[in-house]
Amino acid sequence: MKILLYSSLVLLLVPLHTTILPHVSILGVSPDAGLVVAALVGLIGGEVEGFAVGVAIGWLLNMYSAGDLWLSLVINGGAGLLAGIMGRQVAQVTPTVLSLGLLTLSLIGGLVAVFSMKSLEISDSWWMVQSVVLPQACYDAALGAGLFWLVTQRIMLGRLRPLDRLYSYRDHP
Repeated sequence: MKILLYSSLVLLLVPLHTTILPHVSILGVSPDAGLVVAALVGLIGGEVEGFAVGVAIGWLLNMYSAGDLWLSLVINGGAGLLAGIMGRQVAQVTPTVLSLGLLTLSLIGGLVAVFSMKSLEISDSWWMVQSVVLPQACYDAALGAGLFWLVTQRIMLGRLRPLDRLYSYRDHP
């Protein structure tokens, strides 16, 4: 069942990325839906599932874009893996914690992409960091936090709410 769910999620991400996301861009900057989805899957499903879905997303989205293949595979797969580790190790995962992680991962991925372009001058690189990388990282962080909040409000995720379980055991012995 999970394989079917993750496969459909990965396959639906390409039409979402190409048709809807350009219309929700802010000042020409669209969120990286692959990064956000990989992190959410890793947080909810675990490290292995997050890594596998992240790699699949990175590979499939790069088939339809002109980006560096290995960069997207590593960033999206790493986002799923790190979010899965965070979900297992952090006592209380909140939208703020997730947004800080997504902000960091998006910044790292964007900076590596910009500075790996060989034909750019330093001034052009810094312009891209200011006008694309930083706003996209903020957008990714906000989108991830919002989706995580929505998922945790709709679905009872016991793995991500250990303190809630502790309080419920104290209240109802």
